[in-house]
Amino acid sequence: MGRPRTNDEGVKERLVECATEMLATGPRESVTVRAVAAAAEASTTAVYSLFGGKNGLIRAVRDRAVAGLFQDVSAVPTSADPLADLYALAVAYRRWGRGHSHLYTVLFGGVQPFAPSGKVGTGDPIRPLLAAIDRAVTANVLAGDATEIALSIWATMHGLVTLELAGALEAATAEAAFRSSVHATLRGWATADVFRGLRRAELAR
Repeated sequence: MGRPRTNDEGVKERLVECATEMLATGPRESVTVRAVAAAAEASTTAVYSLFGGKNGLIRAVRDRAVAGLFQDVSAVPTSADPLADLYALAVAYRRWGRGHSHLYTVLFGGVQPFAPSGKVGTGDPIRPLLAAIDRAVTANVLAGDATEIALSIWATMHGLVTLELAGALEAATAEAAFRSSVHATLRGWATADVFRGLRRAELAR
């Protein structure tokens, strides 16, 4: 029997999947080249040949998480209502986290730093959020610094999704809490006229 190929796409995929699961369920220190290779039924040589080592493999896992989240939030259509768009982006964020819990844990669980900022790359998941906030500020719907607003919205939705994935919130509670908390955060940044309109709409329900 010949030696197994070390640069096969199937091997690469297994290594990324196994590293993702190990990073999501245990400390980073427990993720070794040997352990990941054994879990993926690959050789340690494959890890070095495909990723350059452990750090490269971890970077590949995070890159996949970033790309997946960016793809989902970027698919949210733009409408004439910036506030509705911001809520739709928050919903897309939660949906991705619920559907990719391991990748979410890797992305936001301390493996690599991730924080919204005014300087974002073209594939940064926070870019669509900042773009929607910029439109809302320009339309005099929200008032404030775009980066500060983004941090506020992200902290709200990230905290709720993290609690939900940890099992701290039941499904019905998580749904209601997410909706009310995100709307409350948006109201907090709304201009006075918009805030009054939102309050009237809520009282009329």
